[in-house]
Amino acid sequence: MRCFFLLVLNLALIRASQAQVPEVEVQDKAVGDQKLDSSEVKVKKGPADELLEEGEVLVLNRRNFDRALQEHKFLLVKFHVPWCGHCQALALEYTKAGEILKNESSDVRLAKVDVAEEQELGSEFGVSEYPTLLFFKSGNRTNPIQYSGKRDAKGFVQWMQRRASPSAVELKDESSIEKFIASKNITVVGFFKDLVDADVKTFSEVALDVVDIPFGITDNTELFQKYGASQDTVILFKTFDEKSAEFPVNEDLGLDKEEFARFIIVNSLHLVTEYNTQNSDKIFAAKIVNHLLLFINKTVEAHQYVLEEFQGAAHQFKGKSPVCTPTRFSLAALVTILFVLLDTNGEHAEVLQYFGLNSDNVPAIRFINIETVRKFAMPEKEFTTEAVISFCLDVLSGKLKPQLMSEELPEDWDKNPVKILVGSNFEEVAFDETKNVFVQFYAPWCTHCKEMEPTWNELGEKYKDHKNIVIAKFDATANEIDGLRVRGFPNLKFFPAGKEKKMLEYTKERTVELFSKFLDSGGVLPEEEEETLVPESGSTEESQRNAELEENRDKTAKDEL
Repeated sequence: MRCFFLLVLNLALIRASQAQVPEVEVQDKAVGDQKLDSSEVKVKKGPADELLEEGEVLVLNRRNFDRALQEHKFLLVKFHVPWCGHCQALALEYTKAGEILKNESSDVRLAKVDVAEEQELGSEFGVSEYPTLLFFKSGNRTNPIQYSGKRDAKGFVQWMQRRASPSAVELKDESSIEKFIASKNITVVGFFKDLVDADVKTFSEVALDVVDIPFGITDNTELFQKYGASQDTVILFKTFDEKSAEFPVNEDLGLDKEEFARFIIVNSLHLVTEYNTQNSDKIFAAKIVNHLLLFINKTVEAHQYVLEEFQGAAHQFKGKSPVCTPTRFSLAALVTILFVLLDTNGEHAEVLQYFGLNSDNVPAIRFINIETVRKFAMPEKEFTTEAVISFCLDVLSGKLKPQLMSEELPEDWDKNPVKILVGSNFEEVAFDETKNVFVQFYAPWCTHCKEMEPTWNELGEKYKDHKNIVIAKFDATANEIDGLRVRGFPNLKFFPAGKEKKMLEYTKERTVELFSKFLDSGGVLPEEEEETLVPESGSTEESQRNAELEENRDKTAKDEL
């Protein structure tokens, strides 16, 4: 089961070796399910710094890099290697965006560098992950900007267009601001008395990265009065929910960039945000740790009533004090909860499994803290607004215990050399004061786990007669332990004997020989034997493939709620 909450992980990627090739080789290159054939590759012969193109994307090397910077004011460069799966998956979208931008302006272009051939350029710009996207402006080679937009054609185009034009439109009168506010579902207007103030620069910097929302700015005192701004203030206007939200600028500290960016993300979300591909990035970027999930089937009419009651409760947890009894007021005074809708008839129905639910259990409500990954089940079947609010307050006040998944304990769990642990017997075995317990936390679908299984079984066989050493495995996709969070698979943890209930994570080479030295020393490896499990990021093609496999098995990183 590929649960979507394992996505808090940062993956290492790779470097490649240098091979000097002055011209682009003409060959078929697979891009997703399509190919760029030789007819789409324009190879020009000429000066050494000649700019080559492939699929409307400039092909750069150490000879023509400076020329590209001089000829194109706004240049986004993708640093890639041919065998990288992520680079291949990105290629088609990048090419589409390159074509759109080329047709719009010669100042704005996309380019790429094959670091397998141009290692010098990769080293110059500190490229250690693939693909890496860097933005160059006005020929400045020394201070490129990391690309921060979505990695699809629309995202590339929007990000580059915002960078190539004023980040905020100046609004001079009532007519212009009204027209601006009506132009989109969400707009942001900065009311600043001094347009050369440092806060205006911060406002513009945030606007550069929020490419899907128009930003406007004004110093017109009449507009201040019309929209009730008595001081420098940013107002987010929207066509839904409460229609607008204000962010007053602190007169002493100024406009805080991080808080302002978060304000935009949080307030551009609906009170109840449906989890889908379009909204997932916004949900994570909001950095709200408490999420309340409603599971319904949107095609069932009776479930719509539950959604209405759920939305009524959402009003109470927008970072303000919820309506509650005086004795509980202080507990939730400043707590924000993100209310999320999951349609069990939609594209993410598999999320049900993560909460131990199936389609017969809906409607259902679950609370999760995405930092601790603690989950709580709302027991009531009468999902009224009052019941939802009360449930949230019970969780926040610590009155409810977290919900933990556990498989049934097999009768023969301890018959084989490798013992089987589940949620119900984990603590009894792992924290046995008389035993040193070595546990593999695995996922049934994980490729690395499957590859490691023979080694783990051999280790179990070797220590099956040792009275104080236990070799075990634990399916972390179907079982949970309170307070224990597994990051990536396979994850190896050692629980030494004793009353302290210690836990050590094993991160060295995965061989029976080194495992044995580790166990025989009570969880310590000789310094000269220590070797890192994963090769240095970027060192080989194999390390890149390993990183891609790890991202695939933890792909739910973008699905974490």
